[in-house]
Amino acid sequence: MEKYTLITGATSGLGKELSYIYASNKNNLFLVSRNEKELSSLQNEIINKYSVEVKILAIDLSVVEDYSKITDFIKANNMFINNLVNNAGFGDRCDFINMDIEKQIQMTNVNCNAPLYLIHETLKDMLKNNEGHIINISSIAGFIPGPYMVTYHATKGYLLLLGEGIERELKGTKVHLLTVCPGPFESNFVKKAHNDYTFSKIKPVSAKKIAEITYKNSIKNKRLVIVGLKNKLTIFVTRFFSRHFVTCSSAKTIKK
Repeated sequence: MEKYTLITGATSGLGKELSYIYASNKNNLFLVSRNEKELSSLQNEIINKYSVEVKILAIDLSVVEDYSKITDFIKANNMFINNLVNNAGFGDRCDFINMDIEKQIQMTNVNCNAPLYLIHETLKDMLKNNEGHIINISSIAGFIPGPYMVTYHATKGYLLLLGEGIERELKGTKVHLLTVCPGPFESNFVKKAHNDYTFSKIKPVSAKKIAEITYKNSIKNKRLVIVGLKNKLTIFVTRFFSRHFVTCSSAKTIKK
């Protein structure tokens, strides 16, 4: 079985930058995203530049019934996923009562159910080989309630708790799970989430920088990384205030 790094949401932003980093470190890649044309373009680019094997699969992670296509593809190609990066995700800023409920359900599938499924299915071989790294891309949003982005904050909180719990169960093995919690960074997130107000108040960092921090912490077998000193301080001080105060403060950063 050949070793492969599986990255979801690979065709843009953080996913693309992580693809470059893993390829530059001579990891074969299995890239998953919705857009087959963009996947094919990225596949050719990485093969030509880094001379590694790159396999692709176009799939919509909001459709739970299609998840088995990923594991079927892994088995059919005799791959051992020794690195799993759950990067795919999106948000939506809107008053809860006005939200498109179908979109919220799709969000929970992409942000929560897809990582849950992929961790469960790839972890079996990792434990069998006593080797593996899993990365969940959560957010500082996972630490606090998010009025007007309630589903997104809740999904990132789910991913944070899921990762921390699984990592504890992996104690004593050579399989490790890292949960990454960045603040705003350059990506297509703002356009899709309609969250211009928050990003007008906070200068986002580059996706490349987040990718570099993510990779370095993963190979060091870290459990959790909050990216950026300001974000670390923000999360730290919330423990000194009431949940109500934190929720009200969060609301003011999301909606004018």
